[in-house]
Amino acid sequence: MKRGKKAEAAEPASGDEDNETATPKKAKKGKEPEPPILYEDHPDVTAAADGREANMKITSWNVDGLRAWVKKKGLEWVREEAPDVLCLQETKCNEKSLPAEITSMPEFPHKYWLSAEKDGYSGVAMLCKTEPINVTYGIGKEEHDKEGRVITAEFPAFFLVTTYVPNSGKGLVRLEYRKTWDADLQAYLLGLEESKPVVMCGDLNVAHQEIDLKNPKGNKKNAGFTVEEREAFTTLLAAGFTDSFRHRYPEQANAYSFWTYMMNSRSKNVGWRLDYFLLSEGLMPGLCDSKIRNQAMGSDHCPITLFLVV
Repeated sequence: MKRGKKAEAAEPASGDEDNETATPKKAKKGKEPEPPILYEDHPDVTAAADGREANMKITSWNVDGLRAWVKKKGLEWVREEAPDVLCLQETKCNEKSLPAEITSMPEFPHKYWLSAEKDGYSGVAMLCKTEPINVTYGIGKEEHDKEGRVITAEFPAFFLVTTYVPNSGKGLVRLEYRKTWDADLQAYLLGLEESKPVVMCGDLNVAHQEIDLKNPKGNKKNAGFTVEEREAFTTLLAAGFTDSFRHRYPEQANAYSFWTYMMNSRSKNVGWRLDYFLLSEGLMPGLCDSKIRNQAMGSDHCPITLFLVV
């Protein structure tokens, strides 16, 4: 770990590699630590502005290893949440090694898995109560698709895309690759939009604005908060997508979905908002709510849930 010139508490963004971080300041003797500023999830809103009730509930969760997550009782939380679709990222598990507890879930008769060529790396999944019209894997680019990062399901009214966006890595060693990924993913999403509107969810490995992480000053040169990554996200929004949580809660601070395991970051709520539901403009009238379930344990990320009328 390298020491920053102006060291502030900082934490690594999630991903396939640890990131370089600033070193936290040592507390002065006799100084009481500041109490954490926590975010309390608002009551669910299950109707759109025009009064229509939500008929689609989607949950997304970076599980940081599917097998470990199952052992940590992640499935128990999912059963209580009872989404129509469950999207998972960073499963780190090929199809032959899937835990029986999840492959046998009767709640989701339609299950789709995509692993990386490299064992124990990346990987995404989608579990559905209702069978999609069609399911595809990847975005049609071999350099990306070999890492097992995207599943797309076509439903009658929209496409659902779950993705695990590449981390730019320690020392930003994959930032150039990440820039290529961001451009290619946007092109893929816009191609889908020519047929139907799109919901994209997952760990997008970027905190878009300063409000989206605890320590923006200490992370401006770290993966997940570089100018390049944030500008790519802005470009995606300008292309016609909406960050559903920030749309519903534009001024809500201290709302994070990832906390490093180091330095008791979760108990202090020193986190990042890296997990998103992005919606095409045509779906926005049906947006009911976009939730961050920060009390759910089992990973270094918490789940997020979308309520939508389609």
